[in-house]
Amino acid sequence: MQSSEMHRKAAKGQGRVPIAIVTVSDTRTSATDLSGKLIRDLAEAAGHTIVDYRIVKDEPDEVLAALNDFAGGIARLIIFNGGTGIGRRDRTYDVIHRMIEKPLPGFGEIFRMLSYEQVGAAAMLSRATAGVYRDKIVFSTPGSPNAVQLALEKLILPEIQHLAWELVR
Repeated sequence: MQSSEMHRKAAKGQGRVPIAIVTVSDTRTSATDLSGKLIRDLAEAAGHTIVDYRIVKDEPDEVLAALNDFAGGIARLIIFNGGTGIGRRDRTYDVIHRMIEKPLPGFGEIFRMLSYEQVGAAAMLSRATAGVYRDKIVFSTPGSPNAVQLALEKLILPEIQHLAWELVR
């Protein structure tokens, strides 16, 4: 059995993974946050628990405050959505990238490759990223529901237990 298969098998024994969700948007509310709701629905359907949720403006200090607050909590994964483009107000990547202690470059690379199949060359505008910060796995995805669904279904959820287990083994 390969090492990654052994790790996945061992990781399954840890049960539900606690997740925090941060939607970064200047316009979304809890009623209009389709991507945040999608993250919740997909994660809970996969058997995991949402322990925190917040919507913040696309302001560096608000993004950083959410990251630090949730990194100090019980969540083992923190999923940010929104603010990953190249527009003037898109600042999530800048904050997350600066704080990451151990980058997971494969997440952004594979996300953009998969996204290319859906949106073509526009995939290069995404600054989706992931890494470890204060012993938490942090993901930052674009805010569109299609992007969130792609990231969750193809990348995050298939490896969520393995990712969380790697930090505590």
